[in-house]
Amino acid sequence: MCSCTGNQTPKPTAIADSIADTVDSVPSDTLEQLLIDTPMPKAADELFDDFVFNFAANKRLQKERVVFPLKVRKADGEEIISKEKWEMERFFMRQGYYTLMFNDERQMTLMKDTSLKAAVVQKIQLRKKVIKDYVFRRIRGAWMLLEIKESPIEESENASFLRFYSRFVTDSAFQVSSLSPTVAFVGPDPDDDFNQMEGMITPDTWEAFAPKLPSKMIYNVIYGAPEPEGNKKIFIMRGIANGLELELRFKKKGSRWVLTKMTT
Repeated sequence: MCSCTGNQTPKPTAIADSIADTVDSVPSDTLEQLLIDTPMPKAADELFDDFVFNFAANKRLQKERVVFPLKVRKADGEEIISKEKWEMERFFMRQGYYTLMFNDERQMTLMKDTSLKAAVVQKIQLRKKVIKDYVFRRIRGAWMLLEIKESPIEESENASFLRFYSRFVTDSAFQVSSLSPTVAFVGPDPDDDFNQMEGMITPDTWEAFAPKLPSKMIYNVIYGAPEPEGNKKIFIMRGIANGLELELRFKKKGSRWVLTKMTT
């Protein structure tokens, strides 16, 4: 193990910005037409991740995979959306990356589980403190959107962590105070493209490594049934169609969440 400094590894921020620039430079009409002209492979229904990317990018497929009239449940009542009134939902496709939250490695393995029958895509609006759950079920082998539920973040199974995350990404002083005395670090070795480097980040060197994290809205996918929050959280930020991968591991000590490990 070695002590890391800001000159030893590239910051994920630059990579994320590059991805966003690339995505924005692709004409949406052209991209959508290409996807419409390419039918979704039947095998894409086996893994929810494969399906949801096609669902979010292909307007024609999306309308075929929504059960209309679609029920939208809110705190103040219900709304029904007809097929004619449906607006294309692109989820995270415009921003060039997506985020995920897991309690542990076991939950992470569910991403590759082809036997799943249920999944939820969560659009988490941090500033509004609202979560939209897009509830999917696999019916006769095909994933379908059955309903949308809108609820306060406080009612979420991840409420404690989301309160913490909202402050962690907007308050630099709080961020530093929420670091473990030493944060384990794993990242690419700038001197060897085929190896990883490992080390420890201390609060006084954190500024050189601190990644730029989304602060307005994040996404999450619940694979299978929701589970209680637990005292550990794995937060992943992953690029679309590129190699961006950022993993942050947090532990809850008493009532405080602290960052214990970062992998890029």
